[in-house]
Amino acid sequence: MIALASLVILGIVAQWFAWRLKIPAILPLILIGLIGGPISTLFTADSTKLIEPIWNGVEGLFPGESLFYFVSLSISIILFEGSLTLRKKEIKNVGTSISKLITVGALITFIVAGISARYIFNTSWEISFLFSALIIVTGPTVINPILRNIPLKRDVSTILKWEGILIDPIGALVAVLVFEFISVEEGHAFTKTVFLEFGKIILFGFTLGFTFGLGLIKIVKNQLIPHYLLNVVTLASVLSVFVLSDSFAHESGLLAVVVMGMVVGNADIPNIKELLYFKESLSVLLISILFILLSANIDMSDLYAIYNWKTVILFTVVIVIIRPLSVFVSTYKSSLNTNEKLFTEDKINKIINPTPA
Repeated sequence: MIALASLVILGIVAQWFAWRLKIPAILPLILIGLIGGPISTLFTADSTKLIEPIWNGVEGLFPGESLFYFVSLSISIILFEGSLTLRKKEIKNVGTSISKLITVGALITFIVAGISARYIFNTSWEISFLFSALIIVTGPTVINPILRNIPLKRDVSTILKWEGILIDPIGALVAVLVFEFISVEEGHAFTKTVFLEFGKIILFGFTLGFTFGLGLIKIVKNQLIPHYLLNVVTLASVLSVFVLSDSFAHESGLLAVVVMGMVVGNADIPNIKELLYFKESLSVLLISILFILLSANIDMSDLYAIYNWKTVILFTVVIVIIRPLSVFVSTYKSSLNTNEKLFTEDKINKIINPTPA
């Protein structure tokens, strides 16, 4: 009980400090998780963690795979909250740049990062491109606090917000396809599997997301639920569409909640602001808990494993070469000036999402 309460308290304290210091909340949250997790094993008498996310037979907050289920459901809520704010009228001037960032930019990151990982760490091509597929994914977990704390030109703010949300299901899709490539050895079988998985994710993600979105709009407009149940019914709908879609096609749930959020967010329904406030508060709480849990789940052996010069080189290549390249190519001939492109690249570097897609 104390551990669970501490997660919430420490998470909110970290959010407050981040607001006061004008820094991404992810920084103090991860620091708290590392101190309460792997670093604490250096000081405790029996080398146990102060925060043990997974039940180890003696202590722990989540038994078995429960932690990862909690992470997945939390991400679905966070993505839905973010997609509620994606309005079509916002992208009149920057729609092309956003499209290129989540396609051309993602492709550049995938290819160049994969090649870099291959030659820096001397890993197999399969593992190298699985790594590059994973770092395609950014997310709204950090960008929203940045947008709140730093006054930005509208176009820059819009690009960062849309890219951070839309790239999540795309990155998850790429990661799934790369994993299928690793799992399936024969070329013909792989091609068949790729088309099947891709089709299922797109079909169920869009269909269920759009259907649930329209259904929620109809329920709200026709006042089929009382006002005090609006937020919790919406929450239940988000979890339902995520789980249902994911049960038909693995990782399609992320796409479904994003589509649902965009459908609802662009509809003219009453109480939309109240719904946004509730989801924003819930997202802040979930983000706080998630990053503490995930960083606490790291072991000291993992930290030692990445503490070498190869990691520094790869990190530098991604931050200094790959990310700027993807942003500058994607925003070529756009309305953004050089400083705004550099700012966009810098913020994209800071919103790499360590949560599983």
